[in-house]
Amino acid sequence: MGCDGGTIPKRHELVKGPKKVEKVDKDAELVAQWNYCALSQEILRRPIVACELGRLYNKDAVIEFLLDKSSGKPLGKAASHIKSIKNVTELRLSDNPAWGGDRGNTKGDKHDDLQRARFLCPVVGLEMNGRHRFCFLRCCGCVFSERALKEIKAEVCHTCGAAFQEDDVIVLNGTKEDVEALKGRMEERRLRAKLEKKAKKPKAAESVPKLDVSEAGPSKVKAGKSEEPSLDSREKKASPAPRSTAASGSSSGKAGKPAGAATKRSIADSAESEAYKSIFTTHSSAKRSKEESAHWVTHTSYCF
Repeated sequence: MGCDGGTIPKRHELVKGPKKVEKVDKDAELVAQWNYCALSQEILRRPIVACELGRLYNKDAVIEFLLDKSSGKPLGKAASHIKSIKNVTELRLSDNPAWGGDRGNTKGDKHDDLQRARFLCPVVGLEMNGRHRFCFLRCCGCVFSERALKEIKAEVCHTCGAAFQEDDVIVLNGTKEDVEALKGRMEERRLRAKLEKKAKKPKAAESVPKLDVSEAGPSKVKAGKSEEPSLDSREKKASPAPRSTAASGSSSGKAGKPAGAATKRSIADSAESEAYKSIFTTHSSAKRSKEESAHWVTHTSYCF
């Protein structure tokens, strides 16, 4: 086959050498990192959040990722380290006045200059297009260039004035070395938080029984003290009862009555006042003759 009609093949058409390694276009890579969400691959729109490794996401994409617990999520590896919404920080970005957006490209007759960044550093004025290193603070979410941190050294945020430490500074879309360093700091931070939570639990568990002992101890002691005289008083009250019954039985000549019957006494025979006795049904005023008592009873209000 081939060589028909006087064609002369060349060497590269006949001999197949090793395949060349495909190089990634740096400009295309920068555009993908700084203008598109690392999880949904959609254009970044406010509110924009960043994880502890310095990747940019749309907040709604992160929420959908956390709510969707099904396996086999597309591009789930990019956010596998995000366990809750607390692991991301909402960014405070400064708009670039020179960026006009894609409003003039509605008909497709205008070229979008993707190298023109939507945001810039509010301190130095550098555009956030990937050509310069940018970082954000975990404590407040403010974003500015790394040059601003180096030129203006301070322990307070240049934008909002919030205090921060070196551990709060996270580089956005850093190199592999930066990502590895941020990953180690993230693991240390989460391990420290777990240890602090475990340390708080035993303290809370110890404080509860101490309060119970302090509150319940005196009450139990008081209850024990109050119970002892009550038992003694019961024994003292119960002990003279048979003697009184025996004495009354011998004086009245009636024997064989139980001891409990002697303790019962009617209010009519007591030495209380007549006003007090009239409260009870055993009083003579409560007793009515058959002529005085009604022969019918009703519970409805219509008869009154």
